[in-house]
Amino acid sequence: FVRADLNVPLDADLNISDDTRVRAAIPTLKYLVDNGAKVLLTSHLGRPKSGPEDKFRLNPVVPRLSELLGIEVKKVDDCIGEEVEAAASKLENGEVLVLDNVRFYSEETANDADFAEKLAANADLYVNDAFGTAHRAHASTEGVTKFLSPAVAGFCMQKELDYLDGAVAEPTRPFAAIVGGSKVSSKIGVIESLLNKCD
Repeated sequence: FVRADLNVPLDADLNISDDTRVRAAIPTLKYLVDNGAKVLLTSHLGRPKSGPEDKFRLNPVVPRLSELLGIEVKKVDDCIGEEVEAAASKLENGEVLVLDNVRFYSEETANDADFAEKLAANADLYVNDAFGTAHRAHASTEGVTKFLSPAVAGFCMQKELDYLDGAVAEPTRPFAAIVGGSKVSSKIGVIESLLNKCD
């Protein structure tokens, strides 16, 4: 079970306008595919209000993933349940199945244990490659780790962690931090930890 950050910007016709996040997921996915894994891949996309909305489906990322991986990537219109179980059971080694937007379920952001268990039901291990959402204790980023072992960082996640560690542990002086994002409340801890390190 791979949790990536495929929250890509889309234009009015639901075409990807910047595929940076899709490309960032490729090294981990390629490694898994090349080593014969059956990959269940999910993400969130946008902020759906209550249940599935076509404009927040992960459909636009599938052709780009297929192109970048050089294989046909499959997709189901859910992230849990019988449809996922049936499609996962038909996967061959080295294939990728995209599970739809985890945020179609409110249980995702609530880190509901039953939902996390359902996400984990068809997998043997967990790979978190979604650095941009790793600070949130959601079912697909934290909850699944209670049901899947090992739980490891993907290459994108590790690259970001290594860079962050080097930048903060022994920064080049003068050291300043610019913190961005749409929700200040989720950045307070980061800001507090940087206060003593910044010049």
